[in-house]
Amino acid sequence: MPKAHSLIVDDGSPDGTGELADKLAAEDDRIHVVHRTHKAGLGAAYVAGFRWALDAGYDVIVEMDADGSHAPEQLPRLLAALDHADVVLGSRWVPGGQVVNWPRSREILSRGGNLYARLALGLDLHDATGGYRAYRREVLKTLDLSVIASQGYCFQVDLAWRAVQAGFRVSEVPITFAEREHGESKMSGDIVREAFIRVTQWGTLHRVAQLRGLFRR
Repeated sequence: MPKAHSLIVDDGSPDGTGELADKLAAEDDRIHVVHRTHKAGLGAAYVAGFRWALDAGYDVIVEMDADGSHAPEQLPRLLAALDHADVVLGSRWVPGGQVVNWPRSREILSRGGNLYARLALGLDLHDATGGYRAYRREVLKTLDLSVIASQGYCFQVDLAWRAVQAGFRVSEVPITFAEREHGESKMSGDIVREAFIRVTQWGTLHRVAQLRGLFRR
């Protein structure tokens, strides 16, 4: 994708990530870096990246993990699907999607979390927690990013849910997700609890709103 630009969001990483990103940016004008002074969570980092891209005037904004789990070679597939959608999710759990070198426990957690989101929210999506996705500019401009407080993979469910509620077309394409070869996952009990609590709250409020609409008829 020679016309694509990359933005690296560095949350004050103590391991030299920011310095390496700056070196890459100095050598290639398609690479950009945003430095944040402290870690405020995955969601806040993504929002910072989205705002930077919107201010810079990009028409399509893609989010992806920087640990090698999301293959850049699959990006054309996501972008092509935008011909008939406003948001495209790279999905591990649709036909053709797969995971590589993932422990069984993580697969069960991911499948279970996505199933719960589908049932609680009525989302017709199989991988609402995935972090490899493409947005048309107007989607992120329409959604109020300032009110999104979700962190962890709940952030991904939050944005997909808001996009669907706003009437945007959300579709899925299969991807292959490979477990990182270096580093450690940030998945924790707190992240799982946050997702469970928030999705339950959103689903309950949605059902209440639907019932009120029925009674008003």
